[in-house]
Amino acid sequence: MPPIETQEPATPSFGTIAGESVDVAQKHLRDILTIAIEHAPPRAAVVVADTRCDLAVALTEAYRRCLPTASFIDFDAVAPDAVLAAFARLAPGDLVVLIQSTNFRLEAFRLRVELFKRSLKVIEHPHLSRMPGAQADYYIESLAYDPAYYRDVGYALKARIDRAQGGVVDSGGGERLVFAAPFEPAKLNIGDYSEMNNVGGQFPIGEVFTESRDLEAVNGRVRIFVFGDTSFRVNKPEHAITLVIAKGRVNEVIDSTPDFDEVLARIRADEGEVWLRELGFGMNRAFSPERMVDDIGTYERMCGIHLSLGAKHGVYNKPNIRRTTARYHIDVFAVTEAVYLDDELVYRDGAWRA
Repeated sequence: MPPIETQEPATPSFGTIAGESVDVAQKHLRDILTIAIEHAPPRAAVVVADTRCDLAVALTEAYRRCLPTASFIDFDAVAPDAVLAAFARLAPGDLVVLIQSTNFRLEAFRLRVELFKRSLKVIEHPHLSRMPGAQADYYIESLAYDPAYYRDVGYALKARIDRAQGGVVDSGGGERLVFAAPFEPAKLNIGDYSEMNNVGGQFPIGEVFTESRDLEAVNGRVRIFVFGDTSFRVNKPEHAITLVIAKGRVNEVIDSTPDFDEVLARIRADEGEVWLRELGFGMNRAFSPERMVDDIGTYERMCGIHLSLGAKHGVYNKPNIRRTTARYHIDVFAVTEAVYLDDELVYRDGAWRA
């Protein structure tokens, strides 16, 4: 009788994503769940995912390993009412995870906002299909949660921002963007929700942000190496673009590109002028000028400085800007040789010195 061959169990397929990367994702997500979100049994969890891209499939598998008792819903296989019904069964303090190749739409139901209103914890992974191939591995690496780094450096940056009377972003080559006024109280996106009304948000994390209390006190020149284009994707021109800022507005652009001209034209058409608002201190060390992903909302966490163009900013109110007419918030990323708060160096060589 010939020997009976034993069949090895089929290895799950994640397309271009290696099984080892899913193992890494599992470790990072477990840290997020336990340290940042503080989710643990007997709290319930619902994971809503799709299978439209490899990264979504890989993250779903990693969550299955981390949340063996959770309910998993294939967004494309059920009616919207089934998803809403699953949310309705949850109690305050339970968890919802949204794994989205694009961005889930449930009619007028604004997912994260409505879930927060119900006091649910939320982890959101949107626009995953914008990060194929090697970018998926960068994304997985960006999920690493180091509380000693994020919390110690994050709170130190906030303290320095909040007491500073001004600051400078040095773009090299003599180009300096000068903030000649104190800053708005800095906001944190560092995975510490102990002082916040809501727990969770969009991942990956890693940012401290503010803006000048007096927008017209911002002047100078800044070189940008990436901007968010009209499709909300990272656009990297062949050469850095120089923005000339006068009284908080873009006054001149040097070495522009047609794509960037289109961004500015849209802002001017609807808002009349191009304000510079947010000053973002990105902290996520998985992203850099050399390690990029196409989704602008994800790349925003890159370790370095980003700014926003356009009058829109939902966090800070300014008396001279009407929310009803403010439409644009376009992220641009500064070539950053150094950052100073007052006369204190807080960033050089690609790292924060807080």
